[in-house]
Amino acid sequence: MSDAPEFLPALGIGLEEYEYPYPVQFFSLSSDLQPLKMAYMDIPPTIEPSGKTVVLIHGKAFGCYYFHNVIEALTGAGYRVVAPDQIGWGKSPKPDIHYSFQLLAANTTALLDHLGVGDVAVLGHSTGGMTATRFTLMNPDRVTHLVLEDPLGLTDYRVGIPPQSEETLYDHEVHWTDPKVIRDYVQGYFVNPDPKVWEPLADVLVRVTLSPDYPRWARAAALTFQMIYQQPVRYEYHLIAPQTLLIVGAKDHVVPLGQYAKPQDAARLGDFVELSAQAARDIPRATRVVVPECGHIPHLEHPDKFLTEFLPFLAS
Repeated sequence: MSDAPEFLPALGIGLEEYEYPYPVQFFSLSSDLQPLKMAYMDIPPTIEPSGKTVVLIHGKAFGCYYFHNVIEALTGAGYRVVAPDQIGWGKSPKPDIHYSFQLLAANTTALLDHLGVGDVAVLGHSTGGMTATRFTLMNPDRVTHLVLEDPLGLTDYRVGIPPQSEETLYDHEVHWTDPKVIRDYVQGYFVNPDPKVWEPLADVLVRVTLSPDYPRWARAAALTFQMIYQQPVRYEYHLIAPQTLLIVGAKDHVVPLGQYAKPQDAARLGDFVELSAQAARDIPRATRVVVPECGHIPHLEHPDKFLTEFLPFLAS
């Protein structure tokens, strides 16, 4: 690891002090009878518009800010991009609600309706792959292309990981504050970690732990881990209608709540190459790409390879 600064300023749990790559707006909605405001970026194309829109759905550890290079490539190819921070993440609030993929998908649908967007292509990374799958299943006539980038949910995590209480998960999250542990975790997403890429991502997570409101962030993190565990999408892959691109890192072994699994079960649940091959056989119109020497975030670790597969697929 490179020499990181000893001191980092605290971030609010709404990332209020953190600058996103494009202007952020807020969309009012309600969940569990609570009024909330969902953060999002709506970025126009930088060349002649294609008339097409791409929705980006982030993973669990990040907000949509880490799609900056993907947004630049898409807008430079004529696409409009809508990149929301799902409720519970990024600049969106961290409420104590019942989190579900149906809720996140419905919120995304409501945002698109608000923006007057019809048909869309969807990219979901990691946990966002589960949200994107649910969104697609709920909007089969609206999604033209589905891209699943190292998606969680390629298997049912309940088969191999014992159930954990909210108290157990919260206790882990609220004490997950050691900067070295956090940095090692983020660095572990990459096969050949470039500090210029991974350290800024880790800094956000470290700085949030310094907020006096961090327990609320930890509570939301625990509840969304339960969502991943309790709400599998794998059994519905055969119902996915649009053409689908599965793109995974050859050396991705991420398993949510894998610390509670036996080693042999964790290895099976994190075998993205084999699990994605099985998924591609079940998704009716799937194309699968495995990126060599790549971990959990291909669009950051091998951006050229990712975009070489991603952009032509959207144009197909």
